[in-house]
Amino acid sequence: MKLTVYGLTKCSTCQKALAGLAAMGHAAEFRDVRDDGITREVLEAAHLVLGDRLINRASYTWRGMSEADRALPLVEAVIAHPSLMKRPLIATGETWLAGWTKATIAALDKQDF
Repeated sequence: MKLTVYGLTKCSTCQKALAGLAAMGHAAEFRDVRDDGITREVLEAAHLVLGDRLINRASYTWRGMSEADRALPLVEAVIAHPSLMKRPLIATGETWLAGWTKATIAALDKQDF
């Protein structure tokens, strides 16, 4: 099964996630959402599973957005502001995980990719 991590190269949480995945023995393809982009299809699939957990409302990006940008549909807001996405976004087949939390680590530690 393919493991893809979407995030930002300079994001410390994404760096921790990639190191943690490597320590678990998981090889992951990393996609920088600013440099490589992220498709609408990926965002819509993640949104179906994660809902509002797809975005980070505690981020500097969210706090700096205008009310008009905040009113955008969630997928449109992330397309316009990729750093708004909760990072890392991890795709494992049909499973989507957002953030590098204890729950995410536990879920990935039980998987064989």
